[in-house]
Amino acid sequence: MRGWWQDLTDLVLPADCAGCGAPRTALCPRCRATLDGGVARRARPVPEPAGLPVVHAVAPYAAEVRALLLAHKERGALALAGALGVALARAVRAGLAEGVEDAGGLGPGASGLGLGAGGGAGAGPVVPTWREPLLLVPVPSARWAVRARGHDPVRRMALAAARELRRTGTPARVAAVLRQRRAVADQAGLDAPGRLANLAGALEVTAGGAPLLGDGRRVVLVDDLMTTGASLAEATRALRETVVSGVSGANGGRAVYRAITREGREERRIGSEQERTESVHSAPEKAVPNARARMPRAAVIAAPADSLEIIRN
Repeated sequence: MRGWWQDLTDLVLPADCAGCGAPRTALCPRCRATLDGGVARRARPVPEPAGLPVVHAVAPYAAEVRALLLAHKERGALALAGALGVALARAVRAGLAEGVEDAGGLGPGASGLGLGAGGGAGAGPVVPTWREPLLLVPVPSARWAVRARGHDPVRRMALAAARELRRTGTPARVAAVLRQRRAVADQAGLDAPGRLANLAGALEVTAGGAPLLGDGRRVVLVDDLMTTGASLAEATRALRETVVSGVSGANGGRAVYRAITREGREERRIGSEQERTESVHSAPEKAVPNARARMPRAAVIAAPADSLEIIRN
């Protein structure tokens, strides 16, 4: 009920900008420009946890961007999901473009769980065309956090990012294949070693999601924020462990995720018929062709300023 009420009030009541407080607008032009104007950069926390994939972020976690992410996540400012998803898509594209450049278009250095060949252009960095859709895998929130908030903010932003990627020529789907297999403590207040210990072994791939990670699929982990990198490192471990172990639903069919959660209703409400089938749970499995290509990339909206690469002209 909280979620539906928030949707209704967002439509009928005037709102102040969630970033700076400017009146009568959910996102003012200046704060939108902060999201839209930044260059997606590599983010490397110090210390960098073992197993952390290559991460790209579009903005420092400070000021207006911090306020926007907190408003969306904790206060249910759902109107921000579209703009945040567009920003997240830019971070995804930057990672894909860098992966292709590093690999010379194809080969062991390629990004994702699998990389095809080809070329193409879209908004932002030039990225190749692909035979298989890119899979955006949201880092899952704790069940208690989703219940308390009334929505899953990362999955909502991932859906918006997938739509933006498709709009700009990159086939993309959301694959919510990760889940928590044990309870974890609230990360707030924990230092970097504490976060790593708290999350160690906490995530797993769902039984229906394991086959989707075969067939050399390209995977990008997505989250709203990276601080210590513990969540992304643990999510990467769970994905790689599943692929390496060959967990499969051999001869399983492709099934479309039709959750009756609020996010499922939101997907149906705001998407076209094509978009309503973009959150995938399973697909036939094939062997992964290259062990080094199993490391996914990761994309977030924000990271601490001191972890972002310096822009050099």
